[in-house]
Amino acid sequence: MKKIKFIIIISLFVISCSTKVKDKTEKTLTTEITMTKKQLRHVVLFKFKDSVSVAAIQKAEKAFVALPNKISAIKDFEWGINNSSEGVDKGFTHCFFLTFDSEQDRAIYLPHPDHKAFGEILKPLLDDVLVVDYWTGN
Repeated sequence: MKKIKFIIIISLFVISCSTKVKDKTEKTLTTEITMTKKQLRHVVLFKFKDSVSVAAIQKAEKAFVALPNKISAIKDFEWGINNSSEGVDKGFTHCFFLTFDSEQDRAIYLPHPDHKAFGEILKPLLDDVLVVDYWTGN
């Protein structure tokens, strides 16, 4: 009887362990599949003129944040204000990070009337802008 109980306990332990391994393997495969989907990143950095008011900068921020709701080609969007302590930002304070599924989507975004209108709001405020595009997974 003790031998049967021992076999049942060992069997349950093995089943439990194999389920955990399976779950971990499935999560790993899902992560690998997600990571291999290439996406086009569009990184935009702004350096505002010293004379620009906080209100004008906030207006520009709101205008950029509104673009993903106006341009469906933008698949993901995030932004933030520099808080690096390294001191090598060269005056760039704002970073906007857009994701596209394809170069065609980016080609829709760039000349889009809402993007152009945003550019007109932004143009008199900027001292400099830096744009870098890259494919993920390279």
